[in-house]
Amino acid sequence: MVAVAEIDLCRNDLYKQGFPHDLFTGLRASSPVFKHPPAEFARTEEPVEFWVLCDHASVQAANRDWETFSAIDGSGVYKTQVEHRNHMIVSMDPPQHSRMRRLISAGFTPRMIAQLDEHIRNRTIQILDEIAGRGECEFVSEVAYQLPMHIIADIMGIPEDDRPWVFERTDVMIKAWDPASGLGPEDNDKAQFDLWCYARDLGKAKRAKPADDVWTILAHAEIDGPDGDSTSLTEMELDMFFVILGLAGSETTRNALSMGLLGLMDHPDQMELLAERSDEVMGTAVEEIIRWSSPVLLFGRTATRDVKVAGQSIKEGDRVTLWYPSANRDETAFDDPFRFDLQRDPNPHVSFGGGGPHYCLGANLAKREVSVMIEQLLARFNDFHLTGEVEWLAAGPTTNVGVGVKRIPLAFSPS
Repeated sequence: MVAVAEIDLCRNDLYKQGFPHDLFTGLRASSPVFKHPPAEFARTEEPVEFWVLCDHASVQAANRDWETFSAIDGSGVYKTQVEHRNHMIVSMDPPQHSRMRRLISAGFTPRMIAQLDEHIRNRTIQILDEIAGRGECEFVSEVAYQLPMHIIADIMGIPEDDRPWVFERTDVMIKAWDPASGLGPEDNDKAQFDLWCYARDLGKAKRAKPADDVWTILAHAEIDGPDGDSTSLTEMELDMFFVILGLAGSETTRNALSMGLLGLMDHPDQMELLAERSDEVMGTAVEEIIRWSSPVLLFGRTATRDVKVAGQSIKEGDRVTLWYPSANRDETAFDDPFRFDLQRDPNPHVSFGGGGPHYCLGANLAKREVSVMIEQLLARFNDFHLTGEVEWLAAGPTTNVGVGVKRIPLAFSPS
């Protein structure tokens, strides 16, 4: 029995070795839905109370019921600033959210998707070529981070010369939440503002001189609104999507690749299975890697009405948090959830949100990136082993991606 009155899920040291699955296993057994004691955050004037939903059924149901669990107040534990409402896709509800999804989807035409698939394979080969001769690398920064960032840059049409500057600022936004980084919230704000300004200039350039990339399409995209008039992305919406895409699109795939590789190394039988039967099992393998890694820690919602969840009475206006890594290890939803099984089927993981209007826009892109990189890694190298300790990002619930891998010192041999 876990005493929820004494729990503090906002302690950074809980996450120094990754997500605390043992703790959440106990919580699911005794208190799958509970009200967390008031927690202090640097950006709030007073302690914040919030509900914790950590079982699969509650997380999935809340994620799908946007009318009861609203995203309008932001995706974190505490409510976001009012000025961000209805400008960021993660802080929207239908119909505004539906409109923005339609506009963004307009950029991903079949031709653009095929073009991105080619970029993923070419960039993967380039990244692995750069480390192949050395026989070792720091996997997170040199491999897992490079692929999604370059693909995002391809989507945005960012010139190659600008990419180191953009990547550096995105990396600052990620690291600023880690107490061990020496950075702080002000560094996050500065990096975010720099990227916002860059996005504003990039959007203007794409409108003035269209290019063959998704960002040009988004800068010009129009759809029919409910009243029959056409609607397009505002400058603010496009700029904020740039920031969200750079952060969410890079960090989640980076963690899925990093934790996926660690999972394969810890389970050599599964690595051998995937290396020998890649064509046959890659589809289920990618889903299992994403379930296993659960790269998004949580999303916050605000209850719009009184509601009961797992027997607990949540009041209108209460803050509610959905904990995806815990839901993905729920014994009631998965057979032997702590088994890393690349042939797991069915696999109803909620890493991309578990359905509903907020289902991750980049889910298919992330799965393709993981698939191609893992396939190429196992085709080109073997004898993977660590040359030092794995280091974790331990920001906790101060940010949505509050648990990740910072460093994997890796050695390998050519196949």
